[in-house]
Amino acid sequence: MSFFASGESNVELAGAQLARQASASLAGLLAGLGTSRADLAKAMGVSPGRVSQIMSGDSNLTMRTLAAVAEALGADIEIRFSPRLPQTAQGPSVSNGEPLSLHKSGVASHR
Repeated sequence: MSFFASGESNVELAGAQLARQASASLAGLLAGLGTSRADLAKAMGVSPGRVSQIMSGDSNLTMRTLAAVAEALGADIEIRFSPRLPQTAQGPSVSNGEPLSLHKSGVASHR
C-alpha cells in the first residue's frame, strides 16, 4: 500500500468517525428535546428520509446540512481542532485545544 493510499484510508476512517459522532450527538439532542425525526424533518423542510440519511452517520454531512439541523432545533454546533498528542503508557493524552463555537449568528467565538 502506498503512502497516499494509507493517508486516504485514514481520512475515510476519520470522516466516518466524525459522522458517527455528529449523528450520536444529534440523536442525544433530539431525545433531550423530546423531538422526533419527523418533527426535525418538518422543521427543516425536508423529507423524513433525508433526516434518516443525516442520522445514519454514513452521509457525507456538509457544514450547510449541520447548520440547517442546528437552526431547525435552535441549537449551536461546536467544532474543535486540537493537535494530536502522543499517547503515553497511562493512556491517551488530553488536549487543551480551545473549542471554536459556531453560534446561530454565524459568528465564531473561542471559549
